[in-house]
Amino acid sequence: MKGIKHLLIVPCLLIFSGCATTSDIKDPTDPYESFNRTSYQFNKAIDDVALRPLAKGYDAVFPGPMKVGISNFFSNLEEVPTTVNSVLQGKFADALSDLGRFIINTTLGLAGFMDVATDLGLEKHDEDFGQTLGVWGVSSGPYLVLPFLGPSTMRDVVGKPLDSTYSLQNDIDHIPTKNSIYFMELIDLRYRLLALDSQLEDAIDEYSFVRDAFMMRLEYKVYDGNPPEDEDFYDDFDDEDCDEESAEDCEFEIID
Repeated sequence: MKGIKHLLIVPCLLIFSGCATTSDIKDPTDPYESFNRTSYQFNKAIDDVALRPLAKGYDAVFPGPMKVGISNFFSNLEEVPTTVNSVLQGKFADALSDLGRFIINTTLGLAGFMDVATDLGLEKHDEDFGQTLGVWGVSSGPYLVLPFLGPSTMRDVVGKPLDSTYSLQNDIDHIPTKNSIYFMELIDLRYRLLALDSQLEDAIDEYSFVRDAFMMRLEYKVYDGNPPEDEDFYDDFDDEDCDEESAEDCEFEIID
């Protein structure tokens, strides 16, 4: 139940982003906000000119089943670094499941274009080395928006190169083929994000909204859907104002 409660936070952000902005609130996780905003606008300009039009064209031209198959193919490639990171995090049962998903979908699923493993009851996981460092107790560090790469953190900047060492795309020697796969993966990712475009447009401060949602999702992933409760909310209340007789009333006021 606790995981479900936190999962609902992002949809709530989508609903209320049009009603308020956090642009005037200094976020301690974003000490490089000036640089990040500039980088965000740079990436947005590239997206407006190239990536979004390409993704919309891809959506219009390719039939639905083919788009699902392509998404499945790239999702299957992610099973390899996910398996490695599941082991590093001590999630050995998940690692066996992740490896099983890769073997089944690569063979019975025709190179991963079909997600047979999910139909067989093998749950998909999403693990990377940034999350592994988080499980090991490494702080996420400051929020960063990297040119061309988008939202990240200092911890993920360290983790992503290590994940790439387990990427099957790196084993392809034919450079044009390798680049074509990377390009197709990028278009597939942007296509799957098209549904969020209207929600971002409704946000008063798009940058802050993306940052807050990204950091919340990052914490959610590190803690497998059960991040620690935020106690800051309760710090605003003076416990001395609540005696034993009125404790229930005070608790109701805080929850309400």
